[in-house]
Amino acid sequence: MATPHNTASIGEIAETVIMSGDPLRAKFMAEKFLENATLFNTTRNMFGYTGTYKGKKVSIMGHGMGMPSIGIYTHELYHFYGVKQIIRVGTAGCIQPGINIGDIVIAQAACTDSNYINNFLDIPGTFAPIGNFDLLTAAAKSSKDMNIPYHVGNILSSDIFYDSKENWKKWQKLGILAIEMECAALYTNAIEAKRKALTILTISDNIITKEETSSEERQKAFTNMMKVAFSII
Repeated sequence: MATPHNTASIGEIAETVIMSGDPLRAKFMAEKFLENATLFNTTRNMFGYTGTYKGKKVSIMGHGMGMPSIGIYTHELYHFYGVKQIIRVGTAGCIQPGINIGDIVIAQAACTDSNYINNFLDIPGTFAPIGNFDLLTAAAKSSKDMNIPYHVGNILSSDIFYDSKENWKKWQKLGILAIEMECAALYTNAIEAKRKALTILTISDNIITKEETSSEERQKAFTNMMKVAFSII
């Protein structure tokens, strides 16, 4: 059974999916970590692969940029393909001192400036999307065991990439660790579907100092978060 965005048949996608915004990063992970990987989706060049990692069946797929995009792909994975847990690996810009380029941020929860949640849930208040506790604690332990610098806390999923008003300074005062563009939608979809989700980020940019990395580094060099993701499946 295909969807408008995924040509996979039922059974071709594993119950655990590791996702990245960049489909080329998904391709890189499949080639680096999976055995006997097969391509199950090329629609819109949003590549998806299924193979095995240390004997466990796992799928890898891109999800695009922004909450509408990840919202579509993860909804279909949870509701049409029987996926039980999604681990997002992505990049983010840090807004707190003491967090360095290359460090990992494990998202305990995700604030947002998007209207995605308001349209998705009819509730008389503000919903707070959080990650799965078991996955989060496993990722923190794995990072510690592998001596990978990591931070756990609240992040911001923003619709705005070019922040001309420097609103990040307001979020910084509230202790937000880093900014990306997808996690709040992922966590909301997972909670609504009664499934699991976790976001593991590598700091690619320092919004305070303006330090940044290249697109090639973001695609291929940030393997620590990938190692952590695969270690907890």
